[in-house]
Amino acid sequence: MPFIADLGDGTVHPMLLDEIDRLKSEIDKLRPFEGRGLDQLKAYYRIGLTYTSNALEGNSLTESETKVLLEDGLTVGGKPLRDIYEATGHAKAYDHMYTLLSNPTITAADVLALHRLFYHQIDSSQAGAYRQEPVIISGSQYPTVAPSKIKNAMSDFFDWLSRHESSLHPVTFAAEAHKRFVFIHPFIDGNGRVARLLMNLCLLRRGYTIAIIPPVLRASYIARLEEAHVDDGPFMKFIAERVLETQRDLLRLF
Repeated sequence: MPFIADLGDGTVHPMLLDEIDRLKSEIDKLRPFEGRGLDQLKAYYRIGLTYTSNALEGNSLTESETKVLLEDGLTVGGKPLRDIYEATGHAKAYDHMYTLLSNPTITAADVLALHRLFYHQIDSSQAGAYRQEPVIISGSQYPTVAPSKIKNAMSDFFDWLSRHESSLHPVTFAAEAHKRFVFIHPFIDGNGRVARLLMNLCLLRRGYTIAIIPPVLRASYIARLEEAHVDDGPFMKFIAERVLETQRDLLRLF
């Protein structure tokens, strides 16, 4: 597929969205995913998303170690306890994500629940609660929202979600939701993990596959997210390309 530039205004190039929609049509022909096949598909991405999302944040578990932990319930010797908790917590949040697909809209309670499930074993006092102190994102020159303004910022965020979920292309909507959430940075920790779960929830609710961001693309992902403060076109294109590649991966599986 030839290189497709972003439009520079937060809009994913129509040719890229057209290719995503074309592959969605191919995947839709394989539906419905039911029974054992559906369970296997969820389990496959449960491991894949848990591993990649945690690895992007510095978790030391490999994909095979994540699989052993989540599927066999066996702990991995020599690994930090926090890394174990991040994997088991993310898997619980991933499972909960599927219960939210048919809800009328995405609410504050939904996002707080995702964070609570992910973070409970790490710090139960902060799990599912907006932060009460300022945070600085390492490597970023842009400030996050002040603690006193988080509640109002998140209220505006959920209002934006409800108003735009049906009007924007699902991939554009998911990428924009991810960006807006991270810029608010409502939690003391775990914002990236929740942002990617939220992004994938947005995609699944509209019948699209999830977007996997492999650790090898960490530098590009962070750079484009930082750049999105002034020009979000490259970030939107980056997320769209990850959706496209995950679609191709799914079609290879079948």
